[in-house]
Amino acid sequence: MKQAVGLLEVFGCVAAFVAADAACKAGNVTIEALDKNKPANADALPVPLVMCVKIRGSISDVEAAMEAAARAANNLTGVVTKHIIAAPDENTEKMLKISAL
Repeated sequence: MKQAVGLLEVFGCVAAFVAADAACKAGNVTIEALDKNKPANADALPVPLVMCVKIRGSISDVEAAMEAAARAANNLTGVVTKHIIAAPDENTEKMLKISAL
């Protein structure tokens, strides 16, 4: 059975680690990867680095993990965006392994 994936973009590296920790404690999930992005408007952002936490597990575990992770990140610097893909396509699976870290 395919695993769902949760994508959570947050401001800053510390928020990404705190969100990943909260996600793992909230559901039976694993962290696929952490990725970074410095957007063109980085100087105008609260923190000039956007991090993406890629969370894997069953759809119900990913949903619970994403909620906990978003709460944790919002307590620090904030969430840029979040999305859950219930059954990623095989080409999407390849992209999930990419990390700029």
